[in-house]
Amino acid sequence: QVQVVESGGGLVQAGGSLRLSCAASVSLFSVFDMGWYCQAPGKQRELVATSTSGGRTDYADSVKGRFTISRDNAKNTVYLQMNSLKPEDTAVYYCYALVSRNVYWGQGTQVTVSS
Repeated sequence: QVQVVESGGGLVQAGGSLRLSCAASVSLFSVFDMGWYCQAPGKQRELVATSTSGGRTDYADSVKGRFTISRDNAKNTVYLQMNSLKPEDTAVYYCYALVSRNVYWGQGTQVTVSS
């Protein structure tokens, strides 16, 4: 069983920044794909950013140029740097890890952006 643990959420004013962390219980070299989804109240969970073991990254159009996903393989951790935050970024952010065709989810971390 792979454990995925997020941290770093909180309350920030519009225009501010937050960095989310996601630690996996396995080496990232065994994780094909790892990234973040978010879910706002009353909405479906949607992709924010992904990072593959091959170095490819993808972003939702709404966050391109503002969010950056990165990996620290030595710490088995993926980060999501969120800059220029907007109230519409308010959501619960979930980290996931794709390992051997199984998807593992974290418990979620709340991000609230005030106007």
